[in-house]
Amino acid sequence: MTPLILALLAGGVAGVSLGALGAGGSILTVPALIYLLGFTPAAATTASLVVVVVTSVTALVAHARAGAVRWRAGLLFAAAGLLPAAGAGALSARLPAAVLTLLFAAVAALAGLHMLRRSAPGGSGTVSGVRAAGAGAGLGAVTGFLGVGGGFLAVPALVTVLAVPMSAAVGTSLLVVAANGLVALAGRAYAAVHLDLALLLPFLAAAVLGAWDGRRLAAKVSAGTLRRVFGALLLAVAVSMGATAVL
Repeated sequence: MTPLILALLAGGVAGVSLGALGAGGSILTVPALIYLLGFTPAAATTASLVVVVVTSVTALVAHARAGAVRWRAGLLFAAAGLLPAAGAGALSARLPAAVLTLLFAAVAALAGLHMLRRSAPGGSGTVSGVRAAGAGAGLGAVTGFLGVGGGFLAVPALVTVLAVPMSAAVGTSLLVVAANGLVALAGRAYAAVHLDLALLLPFLAAAVLGAWDGRRLAAKVSAGTLRRVFGALLLAVAVSMGATAVL
């Protein structure tokens, strides 16, 4: 199978995950870029940020048109993560490839376990400024270091910390993810990382189209089934990446 076909297929799967679940797309993007398309870990996490920003903004527009975005809560949450995202993005380029791979494997495992949970988070009804700042800063740092959007972390955090209704949490998380992704990408601007645009652009195009297909798929297949399938896939990815980094 040619690299171009692999890029299209992998991008489509990542986009479907984002469109169907509001999370998981970038967690699948990094290992796909490394193991299928031959990107280095540093290049893969940087390229993933490009995919994260473009697909998140695309999906955000659709959610905004449906009135499913809490702009004030999202901007508050995103603001707390901007500086950590920029700092982590700049620091990430200096970390050894094995360290990046292990960190990513740990986050992928966390995402997989989260997706395998059957229950959705419930709102607490109260908002703590300190907790909101801490959660936003943590998400920004994860985005900057590993090139992942962190939707699987942002959605439950928005629900439990900022009391955003679940019906608006996915759309609001896309605002947070896009903001953090842009800042993290800017933090890596100085790094001499080569991105193979001949593979990245088809991957990105397939991810955007896949996100729309994912929205339609979510209407036909139960959310629980989709979450379990992607959760199992993420756990397999985490084990594989962890083993590769150690051995």
